[in-house]
Amino acid sequence: MNTILFLITMAIFVFGMWLMGNASHIAGFEAIIFIAGILCIAIAMAIPINVLGRGAKGN
Repeated sequence: MNTILFLITMAIFVFGMWLMGNASHIAGFEAIIFIAGILCIAIAMAIPINVLGRGAKGN
């Protein structure tokens, strides 16, 4: 479960970085693409926090 969660989270994180990096190349939609990248990174950070929770910290 943790390996699958890691792969999904890492894919979303890398996709967010890619979106942020390529936002300047898409004329007219720079802000929307950049914000979408920020949201992808935020989601990638939120998935492990919400799924693993505080109980997994000490294990």
